[in-house]
Amino acid sequence: MKKTAQKTGGKNHGLAHLGGLTATQFMRTHWQKKPLLIRNAFPDFAGPLTKHEVLELAQREDAESRLIARSGKEWTLQHGPFTRRSFSAVKRAEWTVLIQDTQHFSGEAHDLLAYFNFIPHARVEDLMVSYAIPGAGVGPHVDTYDVFLLQGLGRRRWQISSQQDLRLKQGVPLKMLAHFRAEQELVLETGDMLYLPPGYAHNGIADSECLTWSVGFRAPSQQEVSIALLDYLRDEIAFGGQYRDPDLLPVAYPGEINAAMRRRFAGMFKEVVRATGSRAHQTRCLGRYLTDPKPHVFFDAPDAVLSMAAFRRAACRRGIMLDLKTRFLYADGLFFMNGGDVPIEVVDSRFLRPLADARTLTPHAVALVSRPSSFAALYGAYTNGYLHVG
Repeated sequence: MKKTAQKTGGKNHGLAHLGGLTATQFMRTHWQKKPLLIRNAFPDFAGPLTKHEVLELAQREDAESRLIARSGKEWTLQHGPFTRRSFSAVKRAEWTVLIQDTQHFSGEAHDLLAYFNFIPHARVEDLMVSYAIPGAGVGPHVDTYDVFLLQGLGRRRWQISSQQDLRLKQGVPLKMLAHFRAEQELVLETGDMLYLPPGYAHNGIADSECLTWSVGFRAPSQQEVSIALLDYLRDEIAFGGQYRDPDLLPVAYPGEINAAMRRRFAGMFKEVVRATGSRAHQTRCLGRYLTDPKPHVFFDAPDAVLSMAAFRRAACRRGIMLDLKTRFLYADGLFFMNGGDVPIEVVDSRFLRPLADARTLTPHAVALVSRPSSFAALYGAYTNGYLHVG
C-alpha cells in the first residue's frame, strides 16, 4: 500500500490533513464558505494508484472515464473505455484522462475516503483521479459541489476565482467558463490539498506529468430530489377514490374547465400534497435515492455461494465487509442498500449501524444479530454481491 498520512483525532481534535484544524473548525470556517490550502496534508503521499494503473483502469468497460485533449484552441472530449491506441492518437495534443469512482476498484482509494468521514456518507459522491501530461487540463470551470483536490504524482498549478460571471464558452464540448479571471494562483505538489466550496471557479494546469485526486460531494438539485419523491409516490402509493360530480349542472361553455371542476380536482390533489409531506415517505424515498448505484455499476455474486448456515458461521468467525461499490445508509430505524430497503429488525439495528458507518462489522457484532429475518437480509445482500465475508 502506498504511504499516506495517519488518520488522527475526531471532531474535537486537530486533523493533520486539515492543516491542524478540527473537523468542527473546518466546517464552520470553510465548508461551503471559502477555500483552504493545506500544504503537506498527506506526507509522503503516493496515491492509491500509479500512472500505469490509472491508464489501465481507463480501458475497463465498468469504469466511467473521459479523455480530454486540447490542440491550440480546439478541444475534444471522448468517453471510455479506451485502448492504448486512444492515448497514442492524441500524443501531439495536451491531454488528460479522468476516471470517476476509483474507490470501486481500489481498496486504497476506498481507504482514502475514510479521511473525510466527518462528512456524512450520503454526501460523498466519489474519488475521481485525473492523469495529465504537462500543460494539460480541462479548462476553467465551476462545480456545484464541494471538492478536495489532492495532489499525487507531479505538480499542478491551480488558478481560482470567486467571480460571479459564470457564462459558458460556446462551441466547445465542455462546460468551460467564457470569461475566467484568476484571483489567486497556487502550485500544488505531492501531498498538498486544496479545498474549494461550490461555485468557486478554478482552472488546473499540469506543470509536470501528474495525478490529481478529487474528493467530490453529492449535491443534487431540488428538481432531482423532487422528481425522485414523485417517482417514489407513483410506484408506492395507491390513492383511493374517484372523480365524482353528482351536482353537475348543464354548462353553456363545454370547452371550459370551470371553477367547480377545478375545485373537485384540487380536493384530489390535496391527497398527493399530504403524501409528499409525509416524513415516512420522504425518508424511504431519500434512503433509496441516496443509495441507488450509478447506471454503470454492477455487482458480482459469489463464485461459490455459501448456504445461509455456512455464511453465518463464516461471518461470526471472520466478520463482514461491504463491497467497494455498495452504498449503505440508515435513518429512523430503517436501512437502505443500493437503492432498496433492507428489512432489519429494530432489536438488531444498533448492531448493524456500524456496518453503514465503518463499512465493516466485527465477528462479535455479527454474532449479536439475533433475529432470523435480520440475518436473512444480510444473507440476501451477500448472495447479491453487496457484502462479503471477512
